[in-house]
Amino acid sequence: MSKITRRKFLETSAKGVALASIPIVFQYNPMAAFAAPVGEGMAIDEYYKHFGVDDSMIRDVMQAALSRGGDYCDVFFQHNISSYIGLEDKVVNRAYTSVDFGVGIRVLKGDQTGYSFTEEITPKAMKLAAKTAANIASDSASKPPHSFNLKAPADFYSIETPWENVKIDTKIPYLQTLSDKVFSHDSNVVKSRVSFSDDTSYMLLATSDGVVSYDYQPMTQLYVSCVVEKDGQRESGSYNLCARRSIEYYTPENLDMMAKEAYKRTMILFKSVKPEAGEMPVVLAAGSSGILLHEAIGHGMEADFNRKEKSIFWDKIGKPVAEKFVNIIDNGTNKSMRGSINIDDEGNESQKTYLVRDGIMESYMHDRISAQHYKLKPTGNGRRQSFRFPPLPRMRNTYMASGPHTKEEIIASVKKGLYAETFTNGQVYIGAGDFSFYVKTGYIIENGKITKPVKDINIIGNGPDVLSKVTMVGNDLTFAKGGWTCGKGGQSVPVSMGQPTVLVSSITVGGVNS
Repeated sequence: MSKITRRKFLETSAKGVALASIPIVFQYNPMAAFAAPVGEGMAIDEYYKHFGVDDSMIRDVMQAALSRGGDYCDVFFQHNISSYIGLEDKVVNRAYTSVDFGVGIRVLKGDQTGYSFTEEITPKAMKLAAKTAANIASDSASKPPHSFNLKAPADFYSIETPWENVKIDTKIPYLQTLSDKVFSHDSNVVKSRVSFSDDTSYMLLATSDGVVSYDYQPMTQLYVSCVVEKDGQRESGSYNLCARRSIEYYTPENLDMMAKEAYKRTMILFKSVKPEAGEMPVVLAAGSSGILLHEAIGHGMEADFNRKEKSIFWDKIGKPVAEKFVNIIDNGTNKSMRGSINIDDEGNESQKTYLVRDGIMESYMHDRISAQHYKLKPTGNGRRQSFRFPPLPRMRNTYMASGPHTKEEIIASVKKGLYAETFTNGQVYIGAGDFSFYVKTGYIIENGKITKPVKDINIIGNGPDVLSKVTMVGNDLTFAKGGWTCGKGGQSVPVSMGQPTVLVSSITVGGVNS
């Protein structure tokens, strides 16, 4: 079995990493080492060959990792290729490709973690990293497994054309077309920015439990913004699509929809006002308002916060936390969604996990450490940003399931309140669940009808309190189509969220007299 260093790997399979000028015909085939078609039932041997390792070498690394008596170790290999193209003022003005390649070695002793990584896939470098991670323990050496059993991954995001096979001159027309569509809406459009990114990650994981697995993880995002200047007033809006999909996702219909939505979100701001501040009913629109569910409630259901009794939900398993028609799910198996994973970064199967079922707190999101603490099986939520980080309990696609009400009857039930449609940035204190979110667009509800549009307001509250005040849940579950990235513990991972139309009986709204 050949040995491969980071330098040799980058020299042979990632030439032309930086794109300095446009136009460029970018010839790039980093997966030439694979004999089988990318992402199509590739054999584990192809992953071994790609990373230049075999069972014997991995066992030697594990022997070093367990040399001081660790309870468990895993070895996580990753090769990541990311590309980005940006267009502004109708000109492509930025493009780059980055390649990351290395291995992370984790050792567990009880609930303590030793972690080290290296960009050199050589026996010497890996054993040195393993010995560093081993220092978490100080007992007699443990033994590595005699052999490895393959755990084949699921296939929740198969794609038609691997991103490694898509040249830059194939991507650029998508940016130009989308920009032209935005400008075609209105002569008052003064600026549009478009960006196109794609990302491919190959991972190989072996554990001291004797399991080996692998995964191929594609991702893409297309973003467009629109700036309109009218009667001395300037407003901006944006829209993006993001998924574990291939270039075929960007159909003419989707490009039309993106340009239309970016323009629509911009133009509504010219008519928007600020509502009065105070406590009032808030209707959360179906779709991306699920960001509030993710941030203010979802994080509090990650098991590490509860294991350490830092979350307000730490003692709520089996207890009511919402009305009986409220169901909250974290799911890694949704087809092609941004937060979906075939396996987690500990080699556990992805699954659909009910966090709240019929209003009762049913489960946390577990990684290996928390699952052992609670004497449960992992839920497939052990995720990491890259080989440079150990896994943590993280969300995937988090959403509230549909309920018994219609959107129309929910809005009709509100005499005076707010309809919150799109959100941008916010702040959340995970332990207590206190939050403040910026509402980009929304509407005032008066006498059961949506009336004037609003903008630039905050909603302030407490996640668990809001959950208990959900009094109606719509039958129109919608998933966010855009790209969301979740930060925690210095790491970022891709996630998605969704929600039906939801009525919260009372939230503090920051408006004109706040």
